[in-house]
Amino acid sequence: MLDQLPQFLITGVTVGSIYALVGLGFAIIYNASDVVNFAQGEFVMIGAMMAISLLTAGAPFVIALALAALATVAVGMALEKLAVEPARGASVVTLIIITIGASILLRGVALLAWGKNFHAMPHFSAETPLRLGSATLLPQNLWVMGGTAVLVLAVRWFFSRTAVGKALLACSCNPTAAQLMGINVRWMLLLAYGLSALLGAVAGMLVAPITFTSYDAGVMLGLKGFSAAILGGMGNSMGAVAGGLLLGILESLGAGFISSGYKDAIAFVVILLVLFFRPSGLFGRGSTERV
Repeated sequence: MLDQLPQFLITGVTVGSIYALVGLGFAIIYNASDVVNFAQGEFVMIGAMMAISLLTAGAPFVIALALAALATVAVGMALEKLAVEPARGASVVTLIIITIGASILLRGVALLAWGKNFHAMPHFSAETPLRLGSATLLPQNLWVMGGTAVLVLAVRWFFSRTAVGKALLACSCNPTAAQLMGINVRWMLLLAYGLSALLGAVAGMLVAPITFTSYDAGVMLGLKGFSAAILGGMGNSMGAVAGGLLLGILESLGAGFISSGYKDAIAFVVILLVLFFRPSGLFGRGSTERV
């Protein structure tokens, strides 16, 4: 069994990379608005399904991915503009319920548009498996891990090096002070939802060639991303990334050494343990740490 450990680790890092991107999306919106966006998983589903539809229609591969990402960003911004912004001033619980309702709505629209069938997306490159010691991985695994690494570094650079990123950080720390300094808080919140939707869309397109996707594929991925954000420390973006990777590895090891039937349960057991023993998350500091 131990000779399969490298294989389990590769699988865990691949799946964990997707959880990391979804968890990062949760963290960005939570930082900007103190709201847990439970429609984040639907961004993953929409990105993958839109890309598959465009590819089926004959669009070139790169253009299909770019248009699918832009369409998902538009959905994310529309969610903020049409559902969240009109409820500004409402309690956090009310806003969370709104995102849950938006998630159900988006899933229903996806069901009408694409049906209940599973859909497959072509691999980004060759499908010939690669040998890495005793483990085997597909080139798409490398795309998932590499794409996640690039996006995480890009988000880190965006928040630390650009004026817009720093303005978004200012809004997350103190919206009133940011507004007094001339920062348009509403536009920053809109940007946060767009950026979160982009991360979800890319995650969906990266994982779709490995696992089939469907109208309800975002439900479980959203919950796993939320688990990653909780595990790392809600609001800590790099903690969410680390939490996603750790969660993916724990799932893979649990499925390999215990039973694959417990794979999904592991994420929720982790949430309960963290909430009981360290509510601030593994990388939190008593109170939520901003991006």
